[in-house]
Amino acid sequence: MAYDYAKNIEERPDPVKADLKGNLPSWLQGTLLRNGPGIFSVGDTTYNHWFDGMALMHSFTFKDGEVIYRSRYLRGDTYKDNMAAKRIVVSEMGTMAYPDPGKNVISRVITFLNHTVPDFTDNCGNNFIRYGKDYYATSETNYIRKVDPVTLETQDKVDYMKYLAVNLVTSHPHYDKDGTAYNMGTSIAEKGKTKYTLFKVPDTTAGDKANASPALKNLEVICTVPCRSLLSPSYYHSFGMTDNYFIFIEQPFKLDILKMATAYMRGVNWASCLKFCPEENTLIHLIDRKTGKEVGIKYYTEAMIVYHHVNAFEEDGHVIFDVIAYEDPSLYNMFYLNVLKEQSKTSAMSVPKCKRFALPVQTDKGIDVGDDMVKLQYTTASAVKEKEGKLLCQPEVLCDSVELPRINYDFNGKKYRFVYMTCVAMTAVATKIMKLDIETKERTEWSEENCWPSEPVFIPRPNGEGEDDGVVLTTVINSNPGESGFILVLDAKSFKEVARAYMNAELHMDMHGYFIPMEN
Repeated sequence: MAYDYAKNIEERPDPVKADLKGNLPSWLQGTLLRNGPGIFSVGDTTYNHWFDGMALMHSFTFKDGEVIYRSRYLRGDTYKDNMAAKRIVVSEMGTMAYPDPGKNVISRVITFLNHTVPDFTDNCGNNFIRYGKDYYATSETNYIRKVDPVTLETQDKVDYMKYLAVNLVTSHPHYDKDGTAYNMGTSIAEKGKTKYTLFKVPDTTAGDKANASPALKNLEVICTVPCRSLLSPSYYHSFGMTDNYFIFIEQPFKLDILKMATAYMRGVNWASCLKFCPEENTLIHLIDRKTGKEVGIKYYTEAMIVYHHVNAFEEDGHVIFDVIAYEDPSLYNMFYLNVLKEQSKTSAMSVPKCKRFALPVQTDKGIDVGDDMVKLQYTTASAVKEKEGKLLCQPEVLCDSVELPRINYDFNGKKYRFVYMTCVAMTAVATKIMKLDIETKERTEWSEENCWPSEPVFIPRPNGEGEDDGVVLTTVINSNPGESGFILVLDAKSFKEVARAYMNAELHMDMHGYFIPMEN
């Protein structure tokens, strides 16, 4: 039975108690927030791309052996403008919105100017992030929306540009043990330069209350990396971090700024301004966290497209990082709604592969051109010295047909063994989730007929023993007759079901999520 991606979903803002099957661990106390698109048509207008749909937030609260569910639409300016007009009037990446034909000339001119120098949407439907004590719904534009993590009510609209000149910011920050958040954004032609900016937002929940909110006003720039092309910055969705380094992949998947400025006039969407240049190399930037400067070695690999970093760590003079990589940009095209309607047919999506790279941090002057500088015994990843000292990095493929990786975040930036992912075969639709043992390459899977699981989120047991001591949570769309969607709880060690909670509400496919422990 096919899943209807284009169906508008009704929100459930009032708390709904789920029907529990099995027994939840007594220590599992907290709220899983999930975010993703939920409205795909307004009046007689429709979005072209699934990512464009208006953000629907979900919360699953685990407390005292029960699960409480609620959902609410993000009521940002985009939502309000579309609903007031009873049609889609705010453009998204894959859908260019045009004014009602009945609008006057002045309105049309204003709309044109707004698209020449885009004022991006605040339809933040990709993920949730935390800065200080505040939680925000986020996409990848310069706008984020503060939300109440309990009621899911929409609060302040925050513009990164107020604190830092960035037009695009990732929705996958990193966090230190002390609560400091690290993120990365792109400044387009700012003072004549296009650059990538790494920044941190210190945790301000303790101490002087006057400095507690918003934490973004304490933002600090760590470093900037110049773009190799002034008007074609690389697209990126995430980055890597270890105890001492940041890893940024400048891939030949670029946003053509000049084409973006004329997209509205040419009758095309902004996504069409993304161009993949397979003839170019992928640059790997390794940045020292303490100095804010790139290391002296230049790393590169063949053309690829990465959306999600898995993890990164340091060992024996190397930085090792794992990513999910594609050979082309076909993943984005798979999520056009007209393509998703044909999801049962064979797709043209390239197979995503979990790849491991190894970067030697220091060069040995005695190494000859053509020698492999990777000295680790447990990986086949290589870094071959070329002329001018550059290193050509070739990865080890850990597994393939996987996406949406999550780990035990206590091991973020450290050597780790387990990763939890969705399994995707010939389409972008996940039918299974899996646990991968990176050391043994053993895969353990969960699946159920007519069910579509989401990104698997690992929750560690307090004071647990071992990296996989905890549970994995995934929301599941269930198309079996007479059954509702549910949130599944798996024991992370065995990957066996512990419990499931059926929602007395309709669930919808989502993107990413964030777990807030009860004490927070």
